[in-house]
Amino acid sequence: MMLMQFSAAQADFPSIDRWSAEEVAAHLDFMRRTNEGLVESGEFVDGQGLAMPDQAKIVRAGDGGRPVVSDGPFPETKEFLAGWWIVDCETPERVIELAAAVSAAPGPGGRPLNMPIEVRPVMAAPTEEL
Repeated sequence: MMLMQFSAAQADFPSIDRWSAEEVAAHLDFMRRTNEGLVESGEFVDGQGLAMPDQAKIVRAGDGGRPVVSDGPFPETKEFLAGWWIVDCETPERVIELAAAVSAAPGPGGRPLNMPIEVRPVMAAPTEEL
């Protein structure tokens, strides 16, 4: 799984909600072309961009398991998950190559964002240690 995270503390660009319409369109076009390439190569399993954090809800189990819902993350949140891909690659090196390519998605002014992409295996079953 490749996880795209936005970190205000580590980014030298504004969050996407402050980009021009043209910059957003270029970014989304890059993501569409990336996904199409992954489909063509047979490596795409699934992937989604996520809504901005102001649309998120935090849910916890309350008394009797009833949901307790609050808004969040809160405005002071400096990091959030922007989107994800599940890919099926022959080697770990290929996933790293894909993550680097996604990291270079265009941002304001067309400059590569170089956003951190976390790469993590998806477990099919518990490891023997568990």
